[in-house]
Amino acid sequence: MIISERIFKIMEECKMSQIEFSKKTGISQSTISDWKRKKTNPAADKIMIISEVLGVTPYEILQNSGKSEKNKKNDYLIVSKGTENYDFLIEIDALSHEKKERLRGYLSALKEE
Repeated sequence: MIISERIFKIMEECKMSQIEFSKKTGISQSTISDWKRKKTNPAADKIMIISEVLGVTPYEILQNSGKSEKNKKNDYLIVSKGTENYDFLIEIDALSHEKKERLRGYLSALKEE
């Protein structure tokens, strides 16, 4: 299944029309129609806005998983830059290996409480 086919499948699952999708993404209706008619894919710079509008991750659009698998546990997280979680992860990444191990130990102890 090509990317545009996955997008249309997710749109259908969301009960979103091409017109509504066009308005929410800012992508012209003719471009969206071309994806379907000519079996072409959206430009790479549009994937983020498409995933936001459809409520899925870019990975779900680029790989063969649709919204129906949304509750499936993933082995990755997407964190938006400028958020508290992003800042926290940057701080953790800057720690030495030894301090990261201490932090893991502390997290393990917190889970047991």
